[in-house]
Amino acid sequence: MSKFNLKKDNLTLNNEGQVAFKMNDKEKLASMVLTSLFNENKFYGDNSKELVELAKNLINQGQGRYVANLAVFARNEMNLRSVSHVLCSLLASEEKGKDFVKYAVCGVCRRADDITEILSYYLNYYGKPIPNSLKKALTFVINNFDEYQFGKYNRNSKTLSFKDVLRLTHAKAKDEVHNEIFKKIVNDNLSTPYTWETELSAKGNTKEVWEELIDSGKVGTMALLRNLNNILNAQPNNINKVYKALTDKNAILRSKILPFRFYSAYNKILTNPNCSSKVLDILEKAIEISTKNIEKLKGKTLIAIDVSGSMTQGISKHSDMTPAQIATLLASMANYICDDSIVVSFDNNLYINTFSKKAGIIANAKSVNINGGGTSIGLPILYLLLNKIKVDRIILLSDNEVNYQMDVVIEWEKDKKPLYAKSCQQLLNEYIKNINPNVKFYGIDLVGYGTQQFKGENVNILAGWSEKIFDVINLTEQGYGKLVKIIEAYNEVSDYANTDAEG
Repeated sequence: MSKFNLKKDNLTLNNEGQVAFKMNDKEKLASMVLTSLFNENKFYGDNSKELVELAKNLINQGQGRYVANLAVFARNEMNLRSVSHVLCSLLASEEKGKDFVKYAVCGVCRRADDITEILSYYLNYYGKPIPNSLKKALTFVINNFDEYQFGKYNRNSKTLSFKDVLRLTHAKAKDEVHNEIFKKIVNDNLSTPYTWETELSAKGNTKEVWEELIDSGKVGTMALLRNLNNILNAQPNNINKVYKALTDKNAILRSKILPFRFYSAYNKILTNPNCSSKVLDILEKAIEISTKNIEKLKGKTLIAIDVSGSMTQGISKHSDMTPAQIATLLASMANYICDDSIVVSFDNNLYINTFSKKAGIIANAKSVNINGGGTSIGLPILYLLLNKIKVDRIILLSDNEVNYQMDVVIEWEKDKKPLYAKSCQQLLNEYIKNINPNVKFYGIDLVGYGTQQFKGENVNILAGWSEKIFDVINLTEQGYGKLVKIIEAYNEVSDYANTDAEG
């Protein structure tokens, strides 16, 4: 039987004023970081200041390695850039974080402009002098990129440039090749790189230019996806090469494109007059490829999607995708990798969704109605209880902003007392007691406000928008337990110096 910590000092209120459980500092920071579009306004306001203070407190409590691991994990596994830059800067700003700066910076700097972003954030928020730990780390990584990468990400004089980095860090070249590159940077003499941005800027967004760009083979998967609408408008004769690239398994996995990017591209091209069934099928195939390497989830799974009003705001000011849309997509991906599943959605009502694996991941996701409304997060568990359905795991995709607590009575058999439930936690407790004592619960937090609605031995609160969420679920079922433990054990500093990694 699971043991639940229901002490009063472990309780708080969520943004809707309802009772929730406090996360410990490591859990809360992981949740905020892995759902962060840093400095973007969220539905209930910007929590970036709280994230910074929480990370700073952990560093000063001797948890610098955890914060460094989290930065590298966020960048490499979840492909989150801005927040990983912030954590690197925080480590450099605190005395107890300096020993972990080089490790974090090396793990985070996959692209050349990660260097300028980290230093720019540090100078904007902490000013000079720049700590030696950060200078040494940036000197090390700046010696790992080539002229093409510097040229591609070199910015105008209004922003921090690579010349500024060399001047401020006094970086020395590790060899003659980099000595020549550094001279070109200082003299503003870098070769103009061949990229889709420079070509479109110089020659215009025309059919002929796109034919040349596509034939060059130098337009990455993410760039093709981002420009798919433009490419369809241009109607290049070699458009089939684009379709081939978008279904190249190795390219898709290497690009680390978040699944919702495919979904966003799919939604954008629907109104394009040149959109056909072929290109829609291409995007379906692409997202299935990105899902194929995920280990299957055995047994029976309830997948519950929050489609309430708080889930219907854009994830950022640069995107019209919403947490609800991402939730439907992740639910559809979960359905695809589960042996057997029941899919429901909820606001202040419950809706049954029929997902067929043969229908396609995007098609299933788009079949879910998102009408808004209140948030009654206990309804999926109540559904299991009332119908006495045994499942091996529950995957709940939500922002945890409960504003509609239930007051229900469940009449069991004559030998059991009726259940008087006023909270979703009580419903989960009852499910564990009466239906399946070994059920595993995964609450996937899609916004990261720092509160949760469930607690327990087999309760895992995860965060993020990536298919990596399902890898984490598999890890927990193999004995790793909590996301925090995975991050604590994380030690992945990949060398991206010789590849122009996208993302």
